[in-house]
Amino acid sequence: MTSPTTRRKFIQGAGVVAAGFVGGRTQAAAGQPQHGPHDHDPAHAPSDEPAAEHPPQDDYPRFHPGPSGPVGADIDRGKRVAGFRRADESPVPVETPNLPKLPWKMAGGVKEFHLVAEPVRREFLPGMWFDVWGYNGSMPGPMIEAVEGDRVRIVVHNELPEPTTVHWHGFELPVRMDGVPGVTQDPIMPGEEFVYEFDLHQNGTFFYHSHGAMQEIMGQTGFFIVHPRRPHSPPVDHDFGIILQEFAILHQNTIPDSISEEFNFFTFNGRAGPYTKPMLTQLGSRVRLRFLNLSAMDAHPIHLHGHTFWITGTEAGRIPDTAWIPSNNVLVGVGQTRDVEFIANNPGDWMLHCHILHHMMNHMVAMVGPMMDHGPEVEHHGDAAPAPTGSVRNAQPERDGGRVSRLLPTLKRLLPDDLPAIPREKDPRYEVPGYPQDMMGMPPAHDPADLHRPETRGLRRNWFQGVHGMMTLVRVLPEELYQRVLDDDATIPPGASTPGAGPGEMPDHEHHPHEHEHDHPSEPKPERDHEH
Repeated sequence: MTSPTTRRKFIQGAGVVAAGFVGGRTQAAAGQPQHGPHDHDPAHAPSDEPAAEHPPQDDYPRFHPGPSGPVGADIDRGKRVAGFRRADESPVPVETPNLPKLPWKMAGGVKEFHLVAEPVRREFLPGMWFDVWGYNGSMPGPMIEAVEGDRVRIVVHNELPEPTTVHWHGFELPVRMDGVPGVTQDPIMPGEEFVYEFDLHQNGTFFYHSHGAMQEIMGQTGFFIVHPRRPHSPPVDHDFGIILQEFAILHQNTIPDSISEEFNFFTFNGRAGPYTKPMLTQLGSRVRLRFLNLSAMDAHPIHLHGHTFWITGTEAGRIPDTAWIPSNNVLVGVGQTRDVEFIANNPGDWMLHCHILHHMMNHMVAMVGPMMDHGPEVEHHGDAAPAPTGSVRNAQPERDGGRVSRLLPTLKRLLPDDLPAIPREKDPRYEVPGYPQDMMGMPPAHDPADLHRPETRGLRRNWFQGVHGMMTLVRVLPEELYQRVLDDDATIPPGASTPGAGPGEMPDHEHHPHEHEHDHPSEPKPERDHEH
């Protein structure tokens, strides 16, 4: 079994930054497992310490789920089981799906970054663009990636219409660099800049954000990853970062309500499912997931299907392995980060999502399905929701900017031709308390072509039916299929990554991009042509 290799045509260059990866050599594509030490990087110079050896793991079921040794053993639930990467190799770059990395250059022995605070338009779902605030054309902002021992200089340019500062969350640095307006510095006025410069003696999952609460709610945050000089043992083959956020955006508005305490959009890296980009992993590899929560007020319990992970890090850095906790659900509080690691030994397409139930849906729409549009028979009772007396037969096609009207022809075809236009509560077929709820059999609200991208090839045709809100997929693929998904020219049938589950079917969609791999549409254009 070989280690994960280079992402090909659709990934190559996606993560290349101006000055290369965190040490000075050319950076490969985001998320691409690297092979060979950083020979030209002084931050990765050989250490006097011997390389950590992988613990014995012959009894661990690397390529299928199964018993994994006694509690407390190194192989217990894959705790210290190594992946394919050698212990003496440099850390694998971190991939932040749907987000770019911030370029840097060397200036007088210092890694210099330029961070621009500015208004941004972000597409949470296909065709649903919102006016938020971020950095360098992205919301959340681009990931800063460096190495323990680096000295960094971050020049912050304020292109907002109001003053701002940037706080470096979790870093032990000189107080004048802490980024608190008034307390440690004067605010950065519109059109001005401020230089933050400090040494990195820590390693782990940190982040940056405005230190104005409303600006944070508008989206101003981003990862600041500091790799250890020597990779933690056991090293990982794949390393992903996900930022958790929530927004209150009222109907027919595009601007988040920064004083609301009720939220209706929940995002991973600025996208809501199913518009989130799936994460590709190779079967048998060791995977790290880094979570950062800068929601306005909600903690998020993040659940991974099909695997058991170990909680290995916080916003304070690495946790000693004697204190790691096994779980499949990690609670990430506001202002916290959590790292988890696991062996991807269960092939398939696995859900990763917040388990707060209202966070598992998009824009919190009430009265969904056939009842989402109402005709003249709708009654109102004070401030309560409309009584369920509408009929799909007399729905109003102009409502919701045409989104509902696209579904109405399919809804009508799904109903019997002889269904009279009668109030719903008088039709005995719908005399079920609580109906409707999830309406899982409904056609998609988005054109499947808008959701198709290279990372979705081989999924079932209707995979997006179950991915909403704060949800995405971790795809665990056998080596051959993993390589084929990475190969932009490979033909992959629908359902190839879910053996035995079939290709999947969608009502009213006779053809899906997965069926004709060479005719699939390109990925939607990112905000500034730099989104991964």
